[in-house]
Amino acid sequence: MTAEHELTVRPVTPADRPTLDRLWLLFRHDLSEFGGQLPHPDGTFRSERLEAAFSGDADWAAYLFSRGAHPVGFAFVRALTQSTRVLNSFFVVRGVRRSGVGLRAVRDVVARHPGEWTVAFQDANPGAVRFWRRVAESIAPGAWEEERRPVPGKPDLAPDVWVSFRCPSP
Repeated sequence: MTAEHELTVRPVTPADRPTLDRLWLLFRHDLSEFGGQLPHPDGTFRSERLEAAFSGDADWAAYLFSRGAHPVGFAFVRALTQSTRVLNSFFVVRGVRRSGVGLRAVRDVVARHPGEWTVAFQDANPGAVRFWRRVAESIAPGAWEEERRPVPGKPDLAPDVWVSFRCPSP
């Protein structure tokens, strides 16, 4: 594998903020297909998770994925001080999807914080359904669970699907 195709997963720094701001817009744009959320008048989307990831809160961690000099995705983790970590936001640019980048990136992020994990996605997003089930089976073969939970405060939305698994310590 050449350096151009080698995946790097690393914690974000304040200098990464402009890159994450742009990737965040791509992420929210992709999700708008499944939730119907439109951008704000200035072209941005809601960004409270992005703000939390850069807040310095010990309960949050953010990671940037790159191939060579090219940013290709990110992950935001919350609940680091809790018994179950939450993969709060996860994104891989379309140009590298279905190449193994997403699975390698999520395995790297989860391995940095061994223990119980959970991640939510929507049934209406078939790519996410396939991906997160494959992730769970890869990390915890035969030992993961899936459940549907109502979206808090939004009874008009379909329930989120939550996948839970345990990442063993190395």
